[in-house]
Amino acid sequence: MPPVRPAISPVAPAWMSRWLVAAGLYNLAWGGLTVLVPGWLFDLTGMERPNYPFIWQCVGMIVGVYGIGYLAAAGDPLRHWPIVLVGFLGKIFGPLGYAMGVLDGTVPPAFGVTLPTNDLIWWVPFGLILYAAFRANTDTSAAGPAADLDAALAAAHTHTGATLADLSRQSPVLLLLLRHSGCVFCREAIADAAAARPQIEAAGVRLVLVHQGSDDDLRPLLERYGLAGVDRVSDPAKELYRSLDLPRGTLGQLFGPPVWGRGLAAVLAGHGIGPLVGDGFQMPGAFLIRDGRIVAAYRHRHAADRPDCGALACGTSRPLPAAGAAS
Repeated sequence: MPPVRPAISPVAPAWMSRWLVAAGLYNLAWGGLTVLVPGWLFDLTGMERPNYPFIWQCVGMIVGVYGIGYLAAAGDPLRHWPIVLVGFLGKIFGPLGYAMGVLDGTVPPAFGVTLPTNDLIWWVPFGLILYAAFRANTDTSAAGPAADLDAALAAAHTHTGATLADLSRQSPVLLLLLRHSGCVFCREAIADAAAARPQIEAAGVRLVLVHQGSDDDLRPLLERYGLAGVDRVSDPAKELYRSLDLPRGTLGQLFGPPVWGRGLAAVLAGHGIGPLVGDGFQMPGAFLIRDGRIVAAYRHRHAADRPDCGALACGTSRPLPAAGAAS
């Protein structure tokens, strides 16, 4: 099933448009000055003027055209992110080219006088705009408000055709809602669930995994970790994630220091990473459901958080101890 896109495009914060307007006006001013007075930067830095000033005027023209692009993108930064991306790459490669020229002696250091205003001050705002655009364009959530839990459980079918509502009436169900299957923490979570499975089943609880891809996407991972026969639900529109109040992660939750350290530990433990299948920003969680009601819940504080599935099956919400980080 293909991802479900939001019906309404998100509105970009006003600061994004203001930065792009500022970038557009700056580029138009810099480019116009360079076209009209091609020798100004060389005079400012004490360099010899070029023998063919029209080449430098062409540079000014290109910079000015970028300015028009930024002004156009300011109307809807999240939609026109490719313009921002092209500008961002130029502001990365420009300083790199300058540094290489200084190192090999072909460019005097003084020529970098405009680097702070031409390039460096735009790195953070342009980078944040691109991050927000990527976030917006990878959201696979269904349009409209989230369904209530009863409706979501009744609509969610496992790979065998049973509904979660029916399963939760037969016995308590431990729902483990995963990150996308390419994430190392998704793989680690499956390994943790496999290790805790005897404890979960001893408590009379049925383990059910919820994922964002197709059954074919997840099956190889389940076979790898010895969970090939476990119940699972494909939820590409993230109906269950939303009905259980699992949000999309913030920058800190997804890329903060704890995530990097734990991610390295998980990779070294052999869990590895794979292609993005689903929404890379979706936060995971674990829930003990009985008769359609939440008995215990574990909502991750960050992407690298690890619930103790065995304890949760017994109705106790807690993380795994730090000593088990590389299991």
